[in-house]
Amino acid sequence: MRPTRAALTVAATALAPALLLAGPAFAAGAVSSPARVTVSPAVTFLETPADEMSDDDVRVALSRILADPDSGRRVVSEINALLDDGTPEEMRQWLETGYRLAQAEDDRVAIARVLADPDSGKRVIREINALLDDGTPEEMRQWLETGYRLAQAEDDRVAIVSILNRPGISDALRAAVQEAIEGTPEEMRYFLEYGQYEVDA
Repeated sequence: MRPTRAALTVAATALAPALLLAGPAFAAGAVSSPARVTVSPAVTFLETPADEMSDDDVRVALSRILADPDSGRRVVSEINALLDDGTPEEMRQWLETGYRLAQAEDDRVAIARVLADPDSGKRVIREINALLDDGTPEEMRQWLETGYRLAQAEDDRVAIVSILNRPGISDALRAAVQEAIEGTPEEMRYFLEYGQYEVDA
């Protein structure tokens, strides 16, 4: 049964402190509003299919995923269990199918954490709701890797333009706003968090 958005949001909010201490992918990159996530691509370094790997190569592949600081909570938990007690066949099976499912759960929680952030913008919220309703694991991963940045950039651009509506805005800040909306997503985010306050300082 697909979890509801409300349930995912509650679960993500409740798990946030533990996740931050555990250091998974999305917690490692999370900062003050709006929430940010960092992600690593799926296992792209496996040049040989898992069913053609030697037992040693399978363990090395698992260890490399485990060593990635952006691996999520469920991925880390399942790899640790496999390295402790798993057979080579179980490890190989996990690389072939289990990793995708574990990563999907970690990604779903990461996305729900963004949704729970009160400072998330309209496009971010709209795209997350669509993903939680009908998104595949691959679509969620793609959104975390690239779509979130683009959606956040659009929301940031709207927020920056709204600064022009402030009463008594200075000429310097008005000019800075005009420049910021032409910037990269990262430049717009910096302007919202810091740059706008530095203009008239």
